Amino acid sequence: MAVGPSYRVPFRRRREGKTDYQARTALVLSQLPRLVVRGTLKHMNVQVVKAKAIGDEVVVSAHSNELAKSYGWKGSSGNTSAAYLTGLLCGYRAVANGVKKCVLDLGLQFPSKGARVFAALKGFIDAGVSVPYGKDVLPNEKRISGEHVAAYANKLVPNPEAYQRRFSTYLSKDLPPEKFPEHFSSVKESIIASFKEDKV
Repeated sequence: MAVGPSYRVPFRRRREGKTDYQARTALVLSQLPRLVVRGTLKHMNVQVVKAKAIGDEVVVSAHSNELAKSYGWKGSSGNTSAAYLTGLLCGYRAVANGVKKCVLDLGLQFPSKGARVFAALKGFIDAGVSVPYGKDVLPNEKRISGEHVAAYANKLVPNPEAYQRRFSTYLSKDLPPEKFPEHFSSVKESIIASFKEDKV
C-alpha cells in the first residue's frame, strides 16, 4: 500500500470492491428512495432503501424465494421471468407503503441491455412506481414471459432424451416447459390479485 503525507487510504468497502462511493453519493443526493436490485446465480433480491444518517433503512423488499412459497412459482428463482415477478411483487409493496418514485441502484453490476436487473426494474415499474430509465435497456415481453423457453422445448419434443435432460428440473416440478408462458401469466395474475384483495 502506498504511503506518504498526501496519500489517503480508500474506504474499506471501496478497497474490498463492494461500494462505488461516487455513484452512491449521486444516488443519495437525489433524495429519492433507491431501488436496489441484486442477483445471484439462483435468486433475485429487490429492495426499496432510504439513506439516513444512522444508516440505510429498507422500506420494502421482495425475494424470489417468495414466488414459490406464496404464489406457486415452479420455475427457476434466478431467471429473467423470476426477476420480473420479484420486481413486480416489490413494486406493489412499495405502492402500498406510499412510495411513488425511486432511482435505480445497480451497485457494482455492469448494466447490460436486457439483463435480469432490468427485468426486475420493468416489473417494479409495471406495479406503478416511477423510475427514470432508458427504454432500450429493458428486455422484451417475450423474453420476460419465457416464450423462448417454450419455443426451445417444442423443438426438442421429437428428441425425448435431450428434452428430458434439458428440462429435468421443470419436469420434476410438473411444469411442462412448453407451457412456461402460461404458468408465468398465472403467477403474475396471482400477485396482482393478492394486492387487489388487500385493497378490498
